[in-house]
Amino acid sequence: MRLAILATNTDDSAFAACHPRDESRFAAMVRLVRPEWDLVAFDVVAGDLPAPDAFDGHIITGSTASANDPDGWIAGLKDFIRHAHSQRVPLFGACFGHQVIAAALGGRVEPAPGGWRLGAYEGPLGDFAGGGAIRLYASHADQVVALPRGAMILGGTEDCPVGAYRMDGHVFATQYHPEFPSDFMADLIEAFAHEIPEPVNARARASLAAGPAEMARFAEGVAQFFEAAQASAASRSIAVT
Repeated sequence: MRLAILATNTDDSAFAACHPRDESRFAAMVRLVRPEWDLVAFDVVAGDLPAPDAFDGHIITGSTASANDPDGWIAGLKDFIRHAHSQRVPLFGACFGHQVIAAALGGRVEPAPGGWRLGAYEGPLGDFAGGGAIRLYASHADQVVALPRGAMILGGTEDCPVGAYRMDGHVFATQYHPEFPSDFMADLIEAFAHEIPEPVNARARASLAAGPAEMARFAEGVAQFFEAAQASAASRSIAVT
């Protein structure tokens, strides 16, 4: 499997400079379960995008930008998403990626009604990864409030009902950050404590005590999504020929 990682983070803070970039974290997550896969990063903010059909699938990372921002690179990414979707090229998005896919395909993204969500959360995502609740990290102030036509909610929590969704077998997205290691999540909470309301920080710190997020379990689900999408594409090709 050959996947493109579309890096969209605009964070140029000192904190970001002291940690691995988003594309490195996503590559490390995928390689936990599929170490042989080929992962190639593209700097979308700088205008670097592959041809939508040049890879077996695409991963869209998180970002400090909003999917509703008018920046040219975001408009270009939305065009890319629509083209990939029309060609049924598999797309996986996390946080900003989750939001920008929804916005590009006719959904709606708005500020989260309850404000910032930060730290560990646990909730169901349908039959994902064997069913049952899964523990993941979150860091976002926007969220998807209306899905594109044909998308199916996999699950979420009371304060974030669209925790993840699938669409037509080739789109899978989550509001969470499955790529965050536990030490990065802890550092993030402390680094931006001065910008986040104290009750949110207190809840976030307390949430980490219950244990780390289930990165490997989620990574397996992502890998199986890409494998199933690839198998489906191969079946359609055989049927056509």
